[in-house]
Amino acid sequence: MQAREARQAGIRYLVITFFVIFSAFPFYWMLITSFKTDADLYNPRNNPFTFNEITSPTVSSGNGDEAAEFSLIPNNATGDNFVYLFNNTNYGRFIINSLVVGVATVIITIVLAVPAAYSLARLAGRFGEQLGIMMFVVYLVPPTLLFIPLSQIVTLLGLRDSVWALIVVYPTFTVPFCTWLLMGFMKSIPKDIEEQAMVDGYSRFGAILRVVFPLALPGVLTIIVFTFTLTLHEFIYALAFISSSSQKVISTGVTSELIRGDVFFWQEIMAGGIIVAIPLAILYNIFLNQFVTGFTMGAVKG
Repeated sequence: MQAREARQAGIRYLVITFFVIFSAFPFYWMLITSFKTDADLYNPRNNPFTFNEITSPTVSSGNGDEAAEFSLIPNNATGDNFVYLFNNTNYGRFIINSLVVGVATVIITIVLAVPAAYSLARLAGRFGEQLGIMMFVVYLVPPTLLFIPLSQIVTLLGLRDSVWALIVVYPTFTVPFCTWLLMGFMKSIPKDIEEQAMVDGYSRFGAILRVVFPLALPGVLTIIVFTFTLTLHEFIYALAFISSSSQKVISTGVTSELIRGDVFFWQEIMAGGIIVAIPLAILYNIFLNQFVTGFTMGAVKG
């Protein structure tokens, strides 16, 4: 029995290790590439997938230097790629614009989605559930079908080529999904708790604010993380509505500034990606339990 349990545990840890390596490898590759020089980047021996190059004998360059053997870290690490990123592009402005758009979208989404989810879960009965499903279907509509009519609305509002265009457009797909997700979470909160608070003297709004909202906090944190990360990696609307470099966000700014014709600034692109990826990874780990709880509640009860 112990031998079988040991084998099962070994297989389980082996599978987990495989998926951890598989998931972490892109981040590792981004990190080491961001510190590489051009000589390291274009050296075939630094590519772990070119087995014939790695196993072939070291070839002398004729001037006494020999090709470097494959290494898991850059042979001549440099921070010039990060310096170039901030000094020769508007990357700092891209970060600020992304933060402004993300925070504004999160605030709008919370203000609209929380009361909408509560109303549909508590006050509308079966009609509220059907309406919530319809709102979720709106989220599933591809952006490629919507950016043309939305661009006309943005033009009529005079917001083209401005971060305000994204602040107006992004809630159109974050609010429906977040409302549907919070509906499931609101249904998991017993009505008796809210009714008891009203018996004790609270108004309905007071009961929502002091009783329901604290219990729904994991769901609210879930939509905060979801909305913020969604605005960071959204590409189609940001590309369609903004063309000025000073107004671009990270998703479009990095690709447009660091891909010039057929020239790819790979180290700077990877540096721009890793700078954003690390804070997001920390944010996900901090709120991981709330994030999983929010999604599972929405899936079970919604």
